[in-house]
Amino acid sequence: MSTTADLVTVLKKELKAAQMTYADLAKELGMAESSVKRMLAKGDMPLSRIDAICRALKMDFAELAQRVADAQPLLKELTAEQERAVVADKKLLLVTTCVLSQWTAEQISATYRLSEPEVVLSLAQLDRIGIIELKAGNRYRLKLAKTFRWRPHGPMMQFFREHAALDFFSGGFDGHAEGLLLVHGSISRALAPSFLERMQRVAQDFQQQHQADQKLKDADRKGYTLLLAMRDWEFAAFAPMRR
Repeated sequence: MSTTADLVTVLKKELKAAQMTYADLAKELGMAESSVKRMLAKGDMPLSRIDAICRALKMDFAELAQRVADAQPLLKELTAEQERAVVADKKLLLVTTCVLSQWTAEQISATYRLSEPEVVLSLAQLDRIGIIELKAGNRYRLKLAKTFRWRPHGPMMQFFREHAALDFFSGGFDGHAEGLLLVHGSISRALAPSFLERMQRVAQDFQQQHQADQKLKDADRKGYTLLLAMRDWEFAAFAPMRR
């Protein structure tokens, strides 16, 4: 949730963008410049004063609220409690997956056996959890950073290992734009992290392309799942044969 400090920070940015000094604002508000400085420093002002500042900036409160929301830091990772809430409800998990692909509420309801009220309820839950900001008309804004990832040992990855990994890897990976690569080798300990960085860049490229292609028609897009992994690992069946 946005704090008063967030509100004041955005107001200061808007004043700077409008090239309006504290003296200019004080004149618009009929206040002393020192009082304006003190008010913005403390962040202590009634709603009527915020409305007056918005009028001086030629913007309405709804625009200001949106700027504050947009300025909130995006999540790179959820808490374990947030992840548990998602995997505890199969419908919520489905809607979460769709939301990560930025489907509309209408697309979700048209594709899956979920009524519009069920989809809206799930979106409201995701808003409370903190994954999205639900807006009017069942639109939403993702609150996840481009570098977002599920917790390595969290509820979501545990769910994937127990319920989805075998299903995912049972595919032939021989369709259009599909592939499965298995490479093993011993490399420099110093260089190993650089390969992980490259994998992270590939994941970010995939996410950025996903964002960019949202403007395309549905017929021109197709859902893909990209899974990248690298670890210090030996097949468990080999362990008993070690000397």
